[in-house]
Amino acid sequence: MSHFWINEKKVFYEDEGSGKPIVLLNGIMMSTRSWAPFVDTFKANNRLIRVDFFDQGQTDKLLGATYTHQIQVDLLKSLFDHLKLEQASIVGISYGGEIAIQFAIQHKSKVDRLVLFNTAAYTNPWLKDIGRAWMAAGKTRDGEAYYNTAIPVIYSPLFYETNQDWMQNRRKVLVPVFSNALFLDQMERLTQSSESYDVRNTISTIEAETLIVSAEEDYLTPVDNQSYVAKAIKNSHWVKIPGAGHASMYEKPLLFSTLCLGFINAKDTKYTI
Repeated sequence: MSHFWINEKKVFYEDEGSGKPIVLLNGIMMSTRSWAPFVDTFKANNRLIRVDFFDQGQTDKLLGATYTHQIQVDLLKSLFDHLKLEQASIVGISYGGEIAIQFAIQHKSKVDRLVLFNTAAYTNPWLKDIGRAWMAAGKTRDGEAYYNTAIPVIYSPLFYETNQDWMQNRRKVLVPVFSNALFLDQMERLTQSSESYDVRNTISTIEAETLIVSAEEDYLTPVDNQSYVAKAIKNSHWVKIPGAGHASMYEKPLLFSTLCLGFINAKDTKYTI
């Protein structure tokens, strides 16, 4: 467990394993701890770096602040500088994928390969209103209300129905968290930071080899949103996972690990067939 400082704010990160570096970027409700099921697999042959964004996990909170994604992009650049990373592959899901896209636009030479799960190029009106529903539920300070508003839509209906024991355990864990006013305020700031997100004019400048992974039952960032990303990035490769929702790494964990590590660790990107 390690940390560094940005303008007197502490940033928490984990740096484990050795080999080709991979930086894992959290979704909006996640933290470094959310990746625990994948750590052993990812660090077996790679250097695995996880980080909590501002208002996430063990990184400092920006109480009373309003901000955009740029503050998280700058945090990621500071992490690269702190670790003296000349280049790394980046895996981001949802919110983390959006930060990864902007980092790859602004710091092209720092990104080896880019893997984007359930990631869009802009916050469309559909997602913006979903975020506003989350914020409205958060203002009630009712953990059950926030859970019922935010969590079911993250999963595919079949996974939600056939994994009820797991889902009920998630409810027991998350409802107390979602009843915490400090956490709900963090979520409001993070959600608001996404409202202005739009890289449609610059996403085509990304140079890294990029794997876009969509889930066919993603009801937060639908497949069409990710189709746009795949068409806009010139060195892109697009995979669609059937029968999975927005939290695709939890629904299809082996496939998540295989796609990430296979794409990042493949020696060649060009083949003579």
